[in-house]
Amino acid sequence: MPRTAGGRRDRDRGQVAIEYLGFIPLLLIVGLFAVQLGVAAYTVNQAGTGARAAARMASHDLPTLPPPAAGHAAMSSWLADQSVFTSSGGFDTVTYTARVRIPSVVPGIDDWGWAERSSTMPRD
Repeated sequence: MPRTAGGRRDRDRGQVAIEYLGFIPLLLIVGLFAVQLGVAAYTVNQAGTGARAAARMASHDLPTLPPPAAGHAAMSSWLADQSVFTSSGGFDTVTYTARVRIPSVVPGIDDWGWAERSSTMPRD
């Protein structure tokens, strides 16, 4: 069998390239799921921010904005479009809950569920 300068056989050439071609899709999938985890964490953070802003606005005697509008304004616009605000509370406190749909970056998986956070503020 013919040998190359390094002492390997010619038929072994390109084996590493073939192995990389098999490994690259796995790396891409793991990378996409890592990015998806980051997007989900960011969505949870934005849900908390929106809930706090809505509850803070609702706690005032004369709010300048409707509480859901204040919650939407406090969030990133690409997440605020997919959010729902609900309110509850008693005489001396108000609670707002923000539910935000988690966007997908992984092709073929569209439903990652909802991120939900609540915030309670005392009334002025």
